[in-house]
Amino acid sequence: MLFFCYHRDRPGSGALRGELLEAHWSYMDGFTLIARGPTFTDEDVATGSVHIVDLPDATAARAFVFEEPCYQAGVYRDVLLRRWRNVLGRTMWEFPGGREGDDRYLVIGLGDEKAGTEEDAVPADREDLIAYGPLLADDGTTWLGTAALVRAPGPDTARAVLTPDRYASIEVHNWAFGGRR
Repeated sequence: MLFFCYHRDRPGSGALRGELLEAHWSYMDGFTLIARGPTFTDEDVATGSVHIVDLPDATAARAFVFEEPCYQAGVYRDVLLRRWRNVLGRTMWEFPGGREGDDRYLVIGLGDEKAGTEEDAVPADREDLIAYGPLLADDGTTWLGTAALVRAPGPDTARAVLTPDRYASIEVHNWAFGGRR
């Protein structure tokens, strides 16, 4: 069962985050990840951490996010945790575009209840999608939004992978491949 986790950093927690980097990586080494990596500002200041992880159930997913060393130490101010479906059927390490090239982004669209509860169709041009899938309720079927990792020349192009009128809000964050791999 896949889960999308987005830990958002507490402002001013950068030094503590740096001190815990090895503990964070060691913790993540114990899990099967589809994707991972930091989000950051245009000035390269960390703003959060993305993890798409395979876990047995929602209880294990909550334990995963709340037992993470940076969360325990107070680096993160909150976490978005949702079931997720891997529409592309691959990990970020299998992305044909590799780690280099255009900028990379995390795009999160939170569903608009007026738009219904069906997920978006996958964009026809999959070439720049690193990871893509619906955010789902605990039941694993109710659509709540979409999360994507995208290679794009800029944030507006990244945002365009989602159909704007389907979402109450769309967030775009600078993102980079994470981990030791």
